[in-house]
Amino acid sequence: MSKIIKLRKGLDINLQGRASESLAEAPMAKQYAVSPLDFEGLTPKLLVKVGDKVKAGAPLFFDKNDSRVLFTSPVSGTVAAVNRGEKRRILNVVVDADAKQEYEEFPVFDLRKADRAEVVEVLLKSGLWTMIQQRPYGIVANPDDKPKAVFVSAFDSAPLAPDMNFTLRGEKPALQKGFDVLAKLTDGKVHLSVKAGAEGEMATISGVELHTFAGKHPAGNVGIQIHHIDPIAKGDIVWTVNIQDVAAIGRLFTTGKIDLHKVIALTGSEVVKPQYYRIISGAPVASVTEGNIKSQTDGGSVRIISGNVLTGKKVAADGFVTFFANQITVIPEGDKYELLGWAAPRFNKFSVSRSYFSWICPKKEYRLDTNLNGGERPFVVTGLFEQYLPMDIYPMYLFKAIIAGDIDKMENLGIYEIIEEDVALCEFVDPSKTEIQQLVRDGINLMIKEC
Repeated sequence: MSKIIKLRKGLDINLQGRASESLAEAPMAKQYAVSPLDFEGLTPKLLVKVGDKVKAGAPLFFDKNDSRVLFTSPVSGTVAAVNRGEKRRILNVVVDADAKQEYEEFPVFDLRKADRAEVVEVLLKSGLWTMIQQRPYGIVANPDDKPKAVFVSAFDSAPLAPDMNFTLRGEKPALQKGFDVLAKLTDGKVHLSVKAGAEGEMATISGVELHTFAGKHPAGNVGIQIHHIDPIAKGDIVWTVNIQDVAAIGRLFTTGKIDLHKVIALTGSEVVKPQYYRIISGAPVASVTEGNIKSQTDGGSVRIISGNVLTGKKVAADGFVTFFANQITVIPEGDKYELLGWAAPRFNKFSVSRSYFSWICPKKEYRLDTNLNGGERPFVVTGLFEQYLPMDIYPMYLFKAIIAGDIDKMENLGIYEIIEEDVALCEFVDPSKTEIQQLVRDGINLMIKEC
């Protein structure tokens, strides 16, 4: 058994609405969507037009920066819409699903005899290459690079996060095949991180180096795990893959067809019956939320988030599940005025400050809304970030270097080690209410542009 890596820093935010361990099959939806906005640094170029017939696995668009990187349809059907935003920016490509699915065929071969180029070609043509993310920067990996290692986190520690041992029940063969594929992509190690006390079947995967983590959120973030296993230095490249995407890659190399089903958790205080659903990637949010959201007796509204409350994206009720999301969270919108809120005792509010009473009840579950309780304030040194970010960096000084656009200081202070999700907790505890995740993305984009 691997040595347990114990993280002393972090914060668990206990929210109402954790998914019960019951699984429902979401019905085949009428439409599915693929959005280039789910991928950082992508400039899409369309390969289809409205009315075109496509099979599951057929390309819809590619990245102008690398035409080999294809984004494919999760289902077969007819291209129904190409939705655009400001300056004709592509928001998503929507496909009307066929009642009977048809699939593009991809080669199936013996991985033991295959070389890396063959594996890369199948991943690129199937569109599953887009599941492989590069660190630093958190962008789609470059097929020409050879990473020093590949990292996969087998658990999620975010608020109301799904239990990956439950979502991947019965997927052991696909997972093993997926990890065998990842091993072909690097001359280094494939690292798999599990949660202490909840290793499950993950501990039986072969061909990986197993690591066990214990601690509060963000212990489940792959970026935090990389920092404690093999930190990223200047010039290093590592790749990361979502654990459910590893199973999808395994199914491709087993059957020769893309099978983008995954299990997501419908969570949050405003959900009538929080539970798990099996969907196909790109499914409409309504396929799991319709008729399952509580009516708001206080006259407010709800926010639907594709992902968790710290890093997820707000989506409309008629929107679609984002590419990397493993959960849907529904919480109150926080659009009501609270009379003398600052003077109320706030027994039902959560804060890391002891001016609230939440510190007395660490296990209490809270019904929190999206209200910021004030506007942005001066960005001052508080020492809070260092208390909650379990990394050996100086986050406040890094954030200030990003604001100043000082590339040398950004490099020295750890910009290569983080992406948005790693600093989401800093944003949550920040009394200045600065959008730190966006700040970090702006810094990363500056690094890409200049370096």
